[in-house]
Order: sequence, then structure tokens, then C-alpha cells
Amino acid sequence: MTTLIGETAPNFSLPASNKEVVHLADYRGKNVVIYFYPKDMTPGCTTEACDFRDQYKAFSDIDVVVLGISPDPLKRHESFIEKHGLPFLLLSDEEHQAAEAYGVWKLKKNFGKEYMGIERSTFVIDADGNVTKEWRKVKVKGHVEEVLQYIKDTLV
Repeated sequence: MTTLIGETAPNFSLPASNKEVVHLADYRGKNVVIYFYPKDMTPGCTTEACDFRDQYKAFSDIDVVVLGISPDPLKRHESFIEKHGLPFLLLSDEEHQAAEAYGVWKLKKNFGKEYMGIERSTFVIDADGNVTKEWRKVKVKGHVEEVLQYIKDTLV
């Protein structure tokens, strides 16, 4: 997939962990970080979610919304949030509509098996609704700090 940088962020409407439906368009006027991750309760995804949790105040202090998206059902998101004290919304993309719109629903290989799944990716969307930065094939270590620094350097 080509880059989304400079494009209007694809809108979506997804059920959220607060029992509401979240529309990306509702966040117009705010900077937003959307991070796509493969699966709740797995080591890499737990580390990434906890890193966003640990930096959540820093994001909030500069008025940035953090949204996590995976294909997991809401019930699993609720358990994940409760177990790890996550202060931001997790959105359920069971039909992978948002993942496909952002180009992160990919053929993956693991232990010789091929399957479709989320390629760990993060997008920064500015207050005008445009994608200003994207990270694809994210390596978790140090990623959240890099996202936060990018926002501080370019959007605040």
C-alpha cells in the first residue's frame, strides 16, 4: 500500500470499549493517534498497550486522543483494559473495515502458516483530519516514545 501521509484519514465507525460507537470524524479538531495491533493479551500487544498507558498523561497533557484498534470482540477488549488498567478506548474491528481502509490487513506468516491479520501500525492524524505520520511494521520497543516525540515536535 502506498502511504496515507498527506491524505484525509479514512473515516470509520467502530464499537468501542465504552459501549459507544466511535466515529473518527467526531475527533475533528483534535490530534489523534490510532494504533492497530493484532490481538489482545499477547506479549507484543500487551507491551505496546502498556507503553501507551504509561505515556497516556503525556498525550493527554498535549490534548492528543489515543485509540487502539484490533479485530478482537469488545468482551476481550474489556478484559484487556481491566487487566492492564488501560485509560484509552479500544475499538473492535471484527470485520476489519478500518484495517483494510488503512492498509494494515495483510497476509501474515507464522510457523509456516499463512493467514490474514493486522500488521502492527500507528497513524497520527492532525486536527484537520489528515494523516501526518505513519509507522508500519512497528517494532514495539521505544515506539510510543517516538510517536509522542513526533507529535511534540510537529503538531504542538
